[in-house]
Amino acid sequence: MTDPQTDVADADRGFVATLDDPLIRKADGTVVFDASWGRAVEGDAPETAHASLWRQAGLTARNGLYEVAPGFYQVRGFDISNMTIVEGETGVIVIDPLLGAETAAAGLALYRRERGDRPVTAVIYTHAHIDHFGGVLGVVDADTDVPIVAPEHFLEHAVSENVYAGTAMLRRSVYYDGHVLPKGARGSLGIGLGPGAASATVGLLAPTLDITRTGQEEVLDGVRIVFQLTPNTESPAEMNFFFPDHRVLCMAENATHTMHNILTLRGAQVRDARIWSRYLAEAVELFAHDADVVLASHHWPTWGTERLVTFLEQQRDLYAFLNDQTLRLMNQGLTGTEIAEVLELPAALSDAFHARGYYGSLSHNAKATYQRYLGWYDGNPAHLWQHPPQAQGERYVELLGGVGAVVDAARRYAEQGDLRFAAELASHAVFAAPDDADAKETLAGVLERLGFGAENATWRNAYLVGAQELRQGIEGMDISSAGMAGALTVTQLFDTVAIRLDAAKAGAARASVRWVFTDLGETYRMELSNGALVHFPTSRHDPADLAVTLTRPALLKVVGTGSLDGLATEGDAGAWATILGLTDAPDPVFPIVTP
Repeated sequence: MTDPQTDVADADRGFVATLDDPLIRKADGTVVFDASWGRAVEGDAPETAHASLWRQAGLTARNGLYEVAPGFYQVRGFDISNMTIVEGETGVIVIDPLLGAETAAAGLALYRRERGDRPVTAVIYTHAHIDHFGGVLGVVDADTDVPIVAPEHFLEHAVSENVYAGTAMLRRSVYYDGHVLPKGARGSLGIGLGPGAASATVGLLAPTLDITRTGQEEVLDGVRIVFQLTPNTESPAEMNFFFPDHRVLCMAENATHTMHNILTLRGAQVRDARIWSRYLAEAVELFAHDADVVLASHHWPTWGTERLVTFLEQQRDLYAFLNDQTLRLMNQGLTGTEIAEVLELPAALSDAFHARGYYGSLSHNAKATYQRYLGWYDGNPAHLWQHPPQAQGERYVELLGGVGAVVDAARRYAEQGDLRFAAELASHAVFAAPDDADAKETLAGVLERLGFGAENATWRNAYLVGAQELRQGIEGMDISSAGMAGALTVTQLFDTVAIRLDAAKAGAARASVRWVFTDLGETYRMELSNGALVHFPTSRHDPADLAVTLTRPALLKVVGTGSLDGLATEGDAGAWATILGLTDAPDPVFPIVTP
């Protein structure tokens, strides 16, 4: 196994300073992040934590400003991700301004305290995940004229993940992030990828400079950067880049000190491990042999050309192994669940700490790869039309002789050490009888034991949040994607209405609206038809129930409030009211471990 002290030395290398007050707050005093949580993971691992995960938690709990190379600094441990600051000729380039404005502002203020009050002269988003752009308004103003650089299709994918499915994803992220758990031996140990997400204010500024090809070179504030597009790796829109005059390589989130996710437990589009591996190979070929240090948007850097090449090649081989071995076993007739049981990493990879499953896991990554190629259905027709969880639970409970009998059986399997089957049995009891306190406590106890034994941080969090909700009820997560609305296109704003239409309620209702945007010189038609709300740009002048003349900024208010007050309208204003009356609101605290 690799020397664990090497990671400790790398994680501590270049430390400059940290905050005097570890509590990062909103303007009203609300704490959004406590950077001192690392005190909860000091010393030897307790019985309630996997020793390897305990070690990783201690590394990701380190926080402050770190010098990576001359003119290159990272803010780590103030949020789930890192913010990288590159000194240019007149100011600084900010790479990935964390998840929220408050944490990003705190990080930039710390840098300025130590290095001088330099202006931000450019912002780079490495990819379309919210923890890499959400804090942009903490480092620049909304009306900034500095370039905002991102890979092509960034905005499309930032919206599709964080807005369209935002409510469901944020609810599920409570489980995988463990945000509602106390930090430490009996609670969250971070997320494997970092200390966890801050409850900070999310925003988004649309990119003004797209990276459209590998090899594209840009000069930002006098700093030369060569880009490598890596779509459909860790994000559908992502890029690595190299600073050739400084021999610094940024790998975005494509190579970190953990096995990453092919499908994250919070939900996302399934990633392509095959192409991920090939882009890592390309990065080695293009940049690695000319680099002295490789950094990423999470964790700590790796120094030395030979070491960083080995690191990147092992990461390359990890994703190739995941893809190829899953396909090999798939073509021998194994299902995703069966592949997850038999797949084992070769020794060279399993002995490398950076390839261990602290965030992703070999188990759920194999299932995700199976899903990418063959989908959710395993080919067995008995699994084609199964009952949903509550109906299944009711039938299992009836078959096994009642809730008490099922709970007793779950306890028996738990005592024998078969926690996986104990959890399945107890879950059936809870879904059949959600008010049965004995069933809920039995399931909570089993989930807690599973969490305490997990090396994977997201598994631990999921188990422990499930146990907590069974015992205490549901607590929400104080993060919203609403702050991104200002960057959405007209089509994306209309989409946020369309995905809330209750088709059953709409029935055969019909309505049409013409939206005329004076500032864009564009016209859109919206039609309620056959239980769908369709909308599209048009050059035709077909009659509509209602015509609205407005600007794109005014549309933000219309979508947010539903009101057409102050706008020029022609026709039946009730058409818009009809459409809105057929929508419903998403539920940010829907149940997961209970029906």
